[in-house]
Amino acid sequence: MKKCITILGSTGSVGKQTLEVIQNEPESFEVIALSAWKNVDLLKTQIDQFKPKYVVVKDDKLAKELKNKLANKNNCNILYGDYGLSKISTIKEIDMVVVAIAGMNALKPVIEAINAKKEICLANKEIVVSAGEILMEEAKRNDIKIVPIDSEHSGILQCIQPQFYNNIEKIIITASGGPFYNLKEAALDTVSVEEALNHPNWQMGNKVTIDSATLMNKGLEVIEAYWLFNISLNKIEILVHPQSYIHALVQYEDGSMIAQLSNHDMRIPIHFALHYPKRVKSNLSRLNLAKIGQLTFKKLDSKRFPSVDLCYEAIRQGGTFPAALNAANEVAVNAFLNQGLKFKEIINIVSKVINKHNNKTNPSIQDIIYQDRETRRLTSQFCTENKN
Repeated sequence: MKKCITILGSTGSVGKQTLEVIQNEPESFEVIALSAWKNVDLLKTQIDQFKPKYVVVKDDKLAKELKNKLANKNNCNILYGDYGLSKISTIKEIDMVVVAIAGMNALKPVIEAINAKKEICLANKEIVVSAGEILMEEAKRNDIKIVPIDSEHSGILQCIQPQFYNNIEKIIITASGGPFYNLKEAALDTVSVEEALNHPNWQMGNKVTIDSATLMNKGLEVIEAYWLFNISLNKIEILVHPQSYIHALVQYEDGSMIAQLSNHDMRIPIHFALHYPKRVKSNLSRLNLAKIGQLTFKKLDSKRFPSVDLCYEAIRQGGTFPAALNAANEVAVNAFLNQGLKFKEIINIVSKVINKHNNKTNPSIQDIIYQDRETRRLTSQFCTENKN
């Protein structure tokens, strides 16, 4: 029987690759709904190809534009805004929601999808970082497994043997180090946007690519792992692995270590997540270790890349602290990409902002959303002052 799927964020990097996997396995999946926010041209192409029953865009203006492009040639229902995202995440006929949109806009539809007993394939860091405790409590209450699409967390999931969960000694998340790990610190002052977006191994969206360059991405992944796998923070480590073929390792108390390896291809963890808990044959590329020749590792230099320590501290503080960290980072990264903020100032500003954060313990969803909004406002102010 086919799995019926909603994809939130079908025109982004992960969304497009998810559709590639689905396209190659039409006997296994049916696309029921797509959301694209602004990219109506690509969404129209996807509608023509996959024939979803529902689509969502950002607002009524874009909904009208899409309707004109479709020219009544199909029966697709066009929705918009937060209502639309929630609607397509809870449709009775769907089995699974693939969460490929970035940002806090995903939080409400994901919570509603969990409460509607839908399977969740998650490629959104922000909602786990900001509201991980609430998210995992809802998933547990509804007996829903959240399956990560991110390559590192997919790797962890594949390495954890449930019968030996209590025997885990540590989880190791690997980091490529990004494009600047071996760059002298003084050279970071003149890093351009183009250089920061030139990741050595992966093709990703702009925001996550910059996070990889600052190593904030790895720190956020630590927070994700903490919530997704209910593992003690002192058991989660980061190891620099420049080749990026090993995505995660799990070490057990008997000294055994299990690693998950695959090519630099997001379709591999996407395929795994879509079929979970089964393993199904794919036509995706296989890793050729003989051709690679060697795999190397380095200890993380957290002094040069303080973003990781900020993330560890955020989870120790708990409450709304991780949400503030995430929001400040998003705004600072955007300022680097679009407003002339220097690369080295990204983490400096994040640190300044969260040092002013008035943490609230045991937050509600409304508390998290409020702190997210307020932190964005404060960070924008800091970015403007820094530029002037």
